[in-house]
Amino acid sequence: MAERSPRDPAGTLIVVLGPSGSGKDTIIDFARETLRGRSDVLFVRRVVTRDAAVQAEDHDTLDEAAFLAAEQAGAFAFTWKAHGLSYGLPSSMDGHLALGGIAIANGSRATLPDLRRRYPTLVPVTLAVAPDVLAARIAARGRESEAEIAARLQRAERFALDTPDLTIIDNNGAPEIAGRAFVRLIEQVSARHHAIA
Repeated sequence: MAERSPRDPAGTLIVVLGPSGSGKDTIIDFARETLRGRSDVLFVRRVVTRDAAVQAEDHDTLDEAAFLAAEQAGAFAFTWKAHGLSYGLPSSMDGHLALGGIAIANGSRATLPDLRRRYPTLVPVTLAVAPDVLAARIAARGRESEAEIAARLQRAERFALDTPDLTIIDNNGAPEIAGRAFVRLIEQVSARHHAIA
C-alpha cells in the first residue's frame, strides 16, 4: 500500500465501503446522476489492474507493470492491493480536496486505518446488507462459483466495521432508497463546508 505524506486537505473525502455485492457502485452511480453538474463534488474514477471488459465498476485499467510505473511517477494519491489486483485513486483527487471540494471514492475496508491517517477529515460510509441478500446479488452477477460466493460472505463477516464515525446505510431494499440516503449525506457534508466558509 502506498500513500503520500499526510496533510490536511480543505475538502472531504467520502469513501464508500462494503463487501462485494453490497451495492457500492450502484449508490455511487445514483449520486453521480443526481448531483450531475456540481463542480464541488468529484466522483473518483479508480485505476485497477483488471480487464476493463470484465463486468464490474466503470474504471480505468492498467496492467501491473504500467500501474507500478504510474505509482512510482506519483500518479496516485492512494493505492492498495486486494484480491490479487492493484487499485489506485488518482492524484487529481488530492487537487480537488485541496480546493475544498468533496471527493467520493469506492474504497476497501482493509485500508480504512491508512485512509484515516492520510485524510483526517475522512467520512467513511458502509452499506449494510443481509447475508442472504448479499449472496443472491453476488450469484446474480454470474462471476463467482458457489465456493467463491461462500468465501466472499465469510470475508464480509470478518471485515465488519464498527467505528463511531461510520455512517451506515441500509441497502437491503430498492437501490434508490439507499441512493437517496447517500445523496443526503453528501449534501450534509457540503452544508458543513459552506458553514465553515
